[in-house]
Amino acid sequence: MIGPDELSQLVRHALAAAGLPEREPAFERPRQREHGDWATNVALALAKPVGKSPREIAQLILDHLPTHESVAAVELAGPGFLNFRLAHGALQQIVRTAIQAGEAWGRSTSAAMGAVNVEFVSANPTGPLHVGAGRWAAAGDSIAALFAASGWQVTREYYLNDAGNQMELFTDSVRAVATGQPVPENGYQGSYIAELAAEMNAAGVKAADSAEESYQRTRARIANTLDRFGVQYDVWFSERELHQSGAIERAVERLKAGGWVDEDEGALFLRTTAFGDDKDRVLIRSDGRPTYFAADCAYMLSKAERGAERAIYLLGADHHGYVKRLQAVAQALGLPDGWLEVIIGQLVNLFRAGEVVKMSKRTGEMVTFDELIDEVGTDAARYTFLRTSLDVTLDFDIAEVVRQERENPVYYVQYSHARIAGILRTATEKGLQPGELADAQLELLTHATEQELIRRISALPETVAYAAAERAPHKVARYAEDLAEGFHRFYTECQVVGEDVELSRARYWLVMATKQTLVNALALLGVSAPDRM
Repeated sequence: MIGPDELSQLVRHALAAAGLPEREPAFERPRQREHGDWATNVALALAKPVGKSPREIAQLILDHLPTHESVAAVELAGPGFLNFRLAHGALQQIVRTAIQAGEAWGRSTSAAMGAVNVEFVSANPTGPLHVGAGRWAAAGDSIAALFAASGWQVTREYYLNDAGNQMELFTDSVRAVATGQPVPENGYQGSYIAELAAEMNAAGVKAADSAEESYQRTRARIANTLDRFGVQYDVWFSERELHQSGAIERAVERLKAGGWVDEDEGALFLRTTAFGDDKDRVLIRSDGRPTYFAADCAYMLSKAERGAERAIYLLGADHHGYVKRLQAVAQALGLPDGWLEVIIGQLVNLFRAGEVVKMSKRTGEMVTFDELIDEVGTDAARYTFLRTSLDVTLDFDIAEVVRQERENPVYYVQYSHARIAGILRTATEKGLQPGELADAQLELLTHATEQELIRRISALPETVAYAAAERAPHKVARYAEDLAEGFHRFYTECQVVGEDVELSRARYWLVMATKQTLVNALALLGVSAPDRM
């Protein structure tokens, strides 16, 4: 299958043959289909260094461009663009490639990229996950899937803040309710505290064991919620381990050795202002106790020591102030440039038929992530969370998400797959024998909607590559909708099983290629592709 890499080789050959400077041409899809399948502006980029007009340079490239069986035509357009139109044979090969690659279609076939640690959600184990955590769960899991599709060895990780004052307040609150005592000042008051206390009393948990038991039960609930959502972590990392193993002390010593630690009135500070932070951060208090920030430093070092060649932190908008200090830690620890990447996601506003939803019907408190899954289902929740860029605040309307209408994107995309499955069942029922893919007369796929559908199928690899590079799962969701729309046009105008047996066989394989492509796109979002709806 010819793509930008192969077209780039043709253009570089032409540059050399025309005596023009060497340049790596960039290719993109023209916005208008009549402008071809691929376009490059390399002539415009060379105009200044060469001292010729872009159109003159483009004509020189065109005059020296070698022929290729997969390229039907190359046209000079506008101020100096070169538009490439693929031959019909190249389109046929896309159908074969998509089917033969199967689950690997759209994934990178390049060499392994290295090890990346993707940490996401990491909510404190002091209560149930809220709706906003659902967005981080969907995004983190999909970003990890995109990394894996691009050749990275991925570790999905959850960081448990299970040490410090908040955990003590939480466990003290549960113990107080369980024993009929007043909740501590600034303690946790939610109904889930009473539920947890009742569970522990029913199980006969002793007061001495209540702290650990309340923590373990809450951690298990978080894990269960995420499991329901289709998210499985490779590592659940406990902050306690950093304290118990001496990792915090080792991290502080490494920072001292780098010359980045100062002492003031018995406390140790990391000089994060040297790296652009607004103030220096306390590592060790004057009484010798490490801060949360010291644990953050040790945790980052732990990721590096465990083999991460890149670390992704997915944080909510309320953590925007953490970015500079995390970057400062990475630099002070001497980690390579680009090792750390912090992604900030915006918040979620919950609506029902346009009305703001702030409280749970069951408890009168916040709506939990579990309740949202109960109401709309995993697929609808994941797709809705992922369809919008993380840079944008998401308005999640429950009534809209569960509508079984074409205007509902997740229903539209999943229904498209169900219709595809139905077409394939009908083909079998009508006795169509598709034969071998290698023998299919795909050259018969000349209808405009057939060719357009193939072009959309062909865009999966570049969509995955772009979405991975930009950490943008929403690009895959929008691609799935575009593919579904192309399929519906094809299905409306072309009868798959008709009197022409060879044409029916060719269309059968086109439908199969569409099915595989849609399944693969949805898999990157963690969304199922149902055969019936």
